[in-house]
Amino acid sequence: MIPPLTGPALGNLMQFAWVTPDLDHSLEQFKAIYRVPEFFVMEQTFPAIVFGEKGDMALRIALANVDNVQLELIQPVGGGVDHIYRDVLPKDGSHANVFHHVCVKVEGTLDDWDAYIAALGPERPVAYVGFVEGARFCYSDERALIGCFVEHVWFTPETQARMKAVVPTYSSR
Repeated sequence: MIPPLTGPALGNLMQFAWVTPDLDHSLEQFKAIYRVPEFFVMEQTFPAIVFGEKGDMALRIALANVDNVQLELIQPVGGGVDHIYRDVLPKDGSHANVFHHVCVKVEGTLDDWDAYIAALGPERPVAYVGFVEGARFCYSDERALIGCFVEHVWFTPETQARMKAVVPTYSSR
């Protein structure tokens, strides 16, 4: 078992994420403006709990690594409980890449994950829990503290290896 974190709470920060109404448009923008040539794109549907409401989450997700940071673009596509993403998008239908969350990777075993989540405390309430094979993740609602959600994620070694194999990695140098 890995000892619980005793240092800064945003250690192991590994990702910045934006929500978009049009993933393809965003991919073109990130290619043209930020010179990220390609992303790994996937569609996922999974059960989730968002602010206590149970339902399905359907998303198109694009991932790319630049140096030691992962970029994530998310397009909500299925209704259900996707309002945690959809609510931040422009109401007039215009395109935007809206900053949504940062992600902290939790290392170790499932017991380490459980201890980490239990230690978040009431000032970092869990707003969203998703259920996907090979991983655990949740978002704490830290908008009042830092202006965004914080995703907390743990991967099995197999899922970690699979993601490393499919998500492109680029150097900024």
